[in-house]
Amino acid sequence: MTLITTSPFDDDHPHEECAIFGIYGTNEANINTALGLHALQHRGQEASGIVSFDGKHFHAHRGLGHVGENFDAASSEMQALHGHIAIGHNRYSTSGNANAFMEIQPFLSELAFGGFALAHNGNLTNAARLRASLVETGSLFQSSSDTEIIVHLVARSHQETVTDRLIDAIKQIEGAFSLVCVAKDMLIGVRDPFGVRPLVLGKQGDAYVLASETCALDIVGASYIRDLAPGEMVIIDKNGVTSLKPFQPQNSRFCIFEYIYFARPDSVLEGRGVYHARKAIGAELAIEAPADADLVVPVPDSGVPAALGFAEASKIPFELGIIRNHYIGRTFIQPTQKGRTDSVKMKHNANPATVAGKRVVLVDDSIVRGTTSRKIVSMMRAAGAREVHMRIASPPTTNPCFYGVDTPDKDQLIAALKSIDEIAKDIGADSLGFISIDGLYRAMGETARNGDAPQFCDACFTGDYPIRLASGLSGKRVSHGNSR
Repeated sequence: MTLITTSPFDDDHPHEECAIFGIYGTNEANINTALGLHALQHRGQEASGIVSFDGKHFHAHRGLGHVGENFDAASSEMQALHGHIAIGHNRYSTSGNANAFMEIQPFLSELAFGGFALAHNGNLTNAARLRASLVETGSLFQSSSDTEIIVHLVARSHQETVTDRLIDAIKQIEGAFSLVCVAKDMLIGVRDPFGVRPLVLGKQGDAYVLASETCALDIVGASYIRDLAPGEMVIIDKNGVTSLKPFQPQNSRFCIFEYIYFARPDSVLEGRGVYHARKAIGAELAIEAPADADLVVPVPDSGVPAALGFAEASKIPFELGIIRNHYIGRTFIQPTQKGRTDSVKMKHNANPATVAGKRVVLVDDSIVRGTTSRKIVSMMRAAGAREVHMRIASPPTTNPCFYGVDTPDKDQLIAALKSIDEIAKDIGADSLGFISIDGLYRAMGETARNGDAPQFCDACFTGDYPIRLASGLSGKRVSHGNSR
């Protein structure tokens, strides 16, 4: 939650993944895509891009920064995005140069069959091997993104149709991915065989929409139809929606951290409302890790729904003991070391009149490094809190993610290095409690985690990776650039 974002891990949370959006069948495809990306801004703030197609020509605009900084409805750039089809992407990078223009998606290429545009949310675990093979046989890469690997695989395919070329390409990749593509006057959406990353289908009048979350459907006035199934490809054209299942069926392993932190609270994913899931997690946390306290205080904004659930279940009053400043930019840079040390105070400030003399339960969604938790606990004590108890609405994060979520290496995850009591001492809390893995599953409506066939991807908590990892990745983040 600190403000110095020149390093991707200054924040003590896993970072956003990225967002994708696509629409077919409206002359305002550009405006709708910009609105959809705006609703999905929380998934990536480094850059955004839109590619449109008017039946004959592709048009593209990309830029660094937020959606609103790049896509003004009255701007010449927006007006130039003609067409009835468009796809868009919000980027968050995990490695390489986050500010490199060449990394901004959607990627647009001229292939043998014509133009092909692609946007990707996720991460390919076999990207290094595929990239090396492609380079050895003559491919020239313009970016460090693993998304470009998919473009090269489509370009090299010997299949006849665009759809078959894309199927040929995605059968060579491994990892977690959701894709939106434009080619041959059609919009294509694809979800990985395990369904780790989200992708939903909606309808706006006669137009069809694909998006990372349902909140993007809401902003453009589209009705929700369904989530794409794991391993499903949909082709949207003048004939409507065609569904294909090119992969062998797998048990769904949807990313459980979408419910804990990533998705917007007003989204519905896989049939579960995110806000209600977070409240249920907080309620289960109160049962598993109760605290004798006077107030329940969320660490805003991500801890609010879980704190509400904790307060309701524990019958302890909910109060806003921390106020968040929403007007601090992500790239604010402090000129001194003291500025860096105190930067958390510029985004979060204690409410002394509420917490002074009180026993406080702080509820947050996760602890990654422990840096922000340490500062928040200290802030509560400085504001006069008599006791500070920390409760976390996820199990201890002990493993890095390789499927499109930005986490540090294992040796930088505090829960992989220390016991819960040691972490409590490290962050200065009177007590510390995490929800258990089975408690998390119960909050999601399951009786417990099925150890033989888990219902979600929870590898960051359990080390149970559903998709094969490349050699040497067990404790390290993916070293190549990725789609986000």
